[in-house]
Amino acid sequence: MESNSLPLVPSPIHFGTDGWRGVLGVDFTIERLLVVATAAAQELLYRAPVGIKSRKVIIGYDRRFLAQEMAEAIASAVRGCELEPLLTETPVPTPACSWSVVQRQTLGALVVTASHNPPEWLGLKIKGPFGGSVEGDFTEAVENRLAVGGITPPIERLNQRFDCRKEHLDGLARQFNLPQLAEKLKQIGLKVIVDSMHGSAAGCVGELLKEGGPDLVEEIRVERDPLFGGHPPEPLRPYVSELISSVKASSQFGKPAIGLVFDGDGDRIAAVDEFGRFCSTQLLMPLLIDHLVRVRQLPGCVLKTVSGSDLMALVSEDLGREVLELPVGFKYIAAEMLSGNVLIGGEESGGMGFGMHLPERDALFAALLVLEALTEGGKPLGARLDSIKQRFGNSSYERIDLRLPNMASRRRLEDLLTQDPPSLVADHPVQEVIRTDGVKLRLGKNHWLMLRFSGTEPLLRIYCEAPSEDLVKTNLEWAKELAKSH
Repeated sequence: MESNSLPLVPSPIHFGTDGWRGVLGVDFTIERLLVVATAAAQELLYRAPVGIKSRKVIIGYDRRFLAQEMAEAIASAVRGCELEPLLTETPVPTPACSWSVVQRQTLGALVVTASHNPPEWLGLKIKGPFGGSVEGDFTEAVENRLAVGGITPPIERLNQRFDCRKEHLDGLARQFNLPQLAEKLKQIGLKVIVDSMHGSAAGCVGELLKEGGPDLVEEIRVERDPLFGGHPPEPLRPYVSELISSVKASSQFGKPAIGLVFDGDGDRIAAVDEFGRFCSTQLLMPLLIDHLVRVRQLPGCVLKTVSGSDLMALVSEDLGREVLELPVGFKYIAAEMLSGNVLIGGEESGGMGFGMHLPERDALFAALLVLEALTEGGKPLGARLDSIKQRFGNSSYERIDLRLPNMASRRRLEDLLTQDPPSLVADHPVQEVIRTDGVKLRLGKNHWLMLRFSGTEPLLRIYCEAPSEDLVKTNLEWAKELAKSH
């Protein structure tokens, strides 16, 4: 019997903003991974900075289906390049690999992870010797190596392993007074509820704050589940209903709580305040900017993507700090962190990096800083954020992804926004058109609408910040109607 279904065709191997990812068994296979890992290892060796004598490459993996087996396989590919693979003992947060790269001064790291993507995906991230993601020219060189071809036979041998997770946690512990932090959290009566979304950061906060006793930290969704409960392990409001319920329940029983949520590989973070309100990095960043400048008195400028909340800039400028607004993508933040004096850099999707740590997103480091900021102020998260909004204006934020009918529709809309951008958005005059990345229509303080296209498909990303949730919804509906009319 003949089937009318078309065979699944793998997508070309192409690196995105942070690695190569695809559907496991279709785009992402062991055969393809071996050649990509070989090319990546060769490029790490070719670009090794002067002074690094190590020939070691750290290999890590998350909790996804077949991630460990894929990591063990690419160790043989690295060995075939006459390099020494160093494999993590357990699934680890991606930032743990970056931390060990710097501490051990290795050539870099290859991490088998699909981060926050859906459960059926798997991927590979490449970390450079500086402890962050390699830049676009590096991945372009890897793709060029793949195009040239050639065979470098893998070499099978017993893999050397190390406790990468412990190295990372020990490194975090050296940067914070964790016993004091745990004690202060108990003094202000704040419970910490952690949702690792079944990812590789599971159990880490509880271990870091163990001095506070068994009642300080409660962790949910800690067990390994390659299906992640049926949702992408991404710290977004629709996927954290269990955490919101747990935080509300704790507060109702007289124990105010903060909820912390990490993505699948532990580099992105979001929070839930004591009222059960979801708090993305759009709100956490202003809190941390205030804490790092006013309390820790650390130097450096603030980096935000063009899709980041105005609150980040308003708080920074009030404290006398320069703000740089960059295109969307943490790679732009990381590049600035490597070249300049940076206090903090963050993006709207949950990633934050810190000048005194790594040029890399690290959700566990960010979580400890958030808790430290709350103990310094002596108030739970919601109360602290409300006080910031009282000073700098209320802010509501939302992003939606709208799939357009086809590429022709996308081009028409793109031409309109380029040649004749709107002068009104839902009856609000456009004060400024910003083209750092996509088209951002400035409507006022804490009030803007941004339209940005996917690089490869008919997908429109619409971002909005406004002084109220109703106004956000109105503006987003206006943008959807604009898109549909073209």
